[in-house]
Amino acid sequence: MPQSITKGIKSLLAEANAVVRTLPVAKAKALYDNPDYVFVDLRDIRELQRSGQIPGAFSCPRGMLEFWIDPESPYHKDIFNQDKTYVFYCASAWRSALSAKVAQEMGLSPVMHLEGGFTEWVKQGGRVENRE
Repeated sequence: MPQSITKGIKSLLAEANAVVRTLPVAKAKALYDNPDYVFVDLRDIRELQRSGQIPGAFSCPRGMLEFWIDPESPYHKDIFNQDKTYVFYCASAWRSALSAKVAQEMGLSPVMHLEGGFTEWVKQGGRVENRE
């Protein structure tokens, strides 16, 4: 017999979006090349190869986020140890909402996520660079 879910994805997303700042694409387009902002692409490598990424974005597969943020982790990445604003994004702003919430809980700040994700970025004419 299947186990019942006590908290579904809709609840998790609503909780995340209640506490995480969302950055509209129009504003993001003006900030993506600002050195005070780090755009973090949470999509997996196949997604990046297929559709590209926001120019200059740092690729962090969702499954590694917590390990790369934590300075005590053997997998820590220095990019998450800067005095900058972190803008997380994924394809549709679901993984990024959850990721931004976790990043905030871990003490990374300021953190926000891209409204509508990479899909909306492309739809609104945001620049894209191809990945090898």
